[in-house]
Amino acid sequence: MESNAMVISLGLNELINPFVEDSTIEWVDLGEGVSRKIMSYDSRIMLVKVGFVKGAVGTLHHHYHTQISYIESGTFEVEIDGKKEILHTGDVFHAAPNLIHGVVCLEAGVLIDVFSPMREEFI
Repeated sequence: MESNAMVISLGLNELINPFVEDSTIEWVDLGEGVSRKIMSYDSRIMLVKVGFVKGAVGTLHHHYHTQISYIESGTFEVEIDGKKEILHTGDVFHAAPNLIHGVVCLEAGVLIDVFSPMREEFI
C-alpha cells in the first residue's frame, strides 16, 4: 500500500506525520527478549510498542514521565511502588511520575506505552 506522507508543523521546530502505519516501522531489539517500536511522538507525548517474549523482564525503574500502558496482548506481572498485580490483554496500568515500576512477561505479548512528556532518551 502506498502512503501519502503528510507532515504537520507544531511550531518550535516540531514536525509530525499524523498517520503512522505499523508495517513501516521496524522492531528494535533491546536484548533479553524485549523489543521496541517508537510509533509517534512530539515533545508532549510519545506512543511506543514494546514486545516481550515469555520470561522477559522490564527491569524496575523510575522516571519523571507519566506512563500509561495498555496490554495489547499477553500476560504480565506488573509492579508499581512495591505492589504487584497480574494483568492480561486489554488491561491497563498507570505509573505516576517517579514511582518505581517494572514488568515480568508471563505470556508473550505487547505493551502499548504512552509517555508524557516524550522520552527524549528513546530518540
